[in-house]
Amino acid sequence: MRWGDGAAGIGMPDARATGWMSKGQVAEALEKSLDFLVASSLDSGVLGGGRPDDAIALLNPHQADVQDYLATAFRAPSREDDPLLLFSRFEKADVRVVGDVVKTRGRVSYREGKRGAVEVTTDVTYVYPVVRAAAGSDEVVRTIVRREVVMSWDDPAKVVIEPGTFSLVSYKADTTNGGCDTYTGYFTPEFSAERAASGSGDGPEVDPYDRSTSMDARMREADDAGCGTATRS
Repeated sequence: MRWGDGAAGIGMPDARATGWMSKGQVAEALEKSLDFLVASSLDSGVLGGGRPDDAIALLNPHQADVQDYLATAFRAPSREDDPLLLFSRFEKADVRVVGDVVKTRGRVSYREGKRGAVEVTTDVTYVYPVVRAAAGSDEVVRTIVRREVVMSWDDPAKVVIEPGTFSLVSYKADTTNGGCDTYTGYFTPEFSAERAASGSGDGPEVDPYDRSTSMDARMREADDAGCGTATRS
């Protein structure tokens, strides 16, 4: 899959009957999975710091651990309860996304999961060009986020779930120039002045556009290292 504009850069598979779902139901689940990616990571209001209500509406309201995470993440974000693991947000008083296009590259796949569910895996890199919000600012930097979200479209005969919603199996994000060990609920990109003052990160050099490594391997590397330095932005 090549880089594309917004949802166009996300490769979608053909639907086939899987688990408890017919081909048509799988097609609908895939469409709603893409809707979640758009609502969580591409919606202009959410990128501007808004609450991702449309994305949250697609999450199983009976999944207690996820609902606890959501309740805490927006009120008191932390390393464990970080809304940026699922949602892309900038503090509009500080920075704003430039233009209407977010470049993306990624893919969606699916298989039969537990209890006959359709398990959808999304692995997408998002490139957000941003400038300072202050009038007259023209330096553009990029926050680059690779996010993997695994969704379970469960059989309502076996799992307590509302129609049109999915349960979260896992979610993780690897971010470049979004803030290092800062848990404000918003990405906090550095511009040239901050980079000059803080110096480079204490971790290894990282190419944020490289998708040849699996997310699991990339996250293990990130856990073992400090704040890395991007080789490309």
